[in-house]
Amino acid sequence: NYFAPGHRIRIEISSSNFPRFDRNLNTGGNNYDETKAVIARNAVHHSKQYPAEITITVVKNK
Repeated sequence: NYFAPGHRIRIEISSSNFPRFDRNLNTGGNNYDETKAVIARNAVHHSKQYPAEITITVVKNK
């Protein structure tokens, strides 16, 4: 992808990446036996005690 000056990117946090990875119903049980899902709440901690980092590799256009 090419990002021109002023472009923005959106980062989405998810507890699932189906169908790339098996589904996660967020119950803590066996995903193959579960039939009901639980809504997950995801949090990104970003403090001195819980630092967070996102690394984006920049490749300069030739």
